[in-house]
Amino acid sequence: MSARFRKHATEIAGIVSVERLPIGDERGFFERVYCAGELESLTGGRPIVQINRTLTHRKGTVRGLHFQYPPDAEIKLVSCLRGEVLDVAVDLRAGSPTFLRWHAERLSALEHRMLIIPEGCAHGFQTLVDDSELLYLHTAAHAPAAEAGVHPEDPALAIRWLLPVAELSSRDAGHPWIAKGFQGVSL
Repeated sequence: MSARFRKHATEIAGIVSVERLPIGDERGFFERVYCAGELESLTGGRPIVQINRTLTHRKGTVRGLHFQYPPDAEIKLVSCLRGEVLDVAVDLRAGSPTFLRWHAERLSALEHRMLIIPEGCAHGFQTLVDDSELLYLHTAAHAPAAEAGVHPEDPALAIRWLLPVAELSSRDAGHPWIAKGFQGVSL
């Protein structure tokens, strides 16, 4: 069996860019979006228990930064099905050598890549074109009592969004700044 994925480590442990390797011909292409056997090293063997899809109409919109506290912490596998986004993961893990650092990747429908975001990292994205659509695979179900977020324009993070932030939901705009003395998410 040939590998259908190529994994690329980032400067933040556990955040991995995964290139899907499509098979194409004159009709188009076939690609594997997920394979437990090939990606279990990135998910710790945890099963995918929820799959979500989002469509964002307006270019410049930012969604996030979201995460869940243990015991409902989750690993996310994020792919762009249509359009293009700047996908961002922020390390909030207590004791991590890259605590409060962020990593961003451009994801598009044409690039055949996904970003793996580990437990203890917040996730968000900015649409770079209108009508961008993402697919999320999660290792834990949404747990409202465990959900949390960080404001995407927090100066302590200094995320370099590629466009002016055009829209934030009231929920995301209400996420707190990182408090002085914040020690991180203990896993």
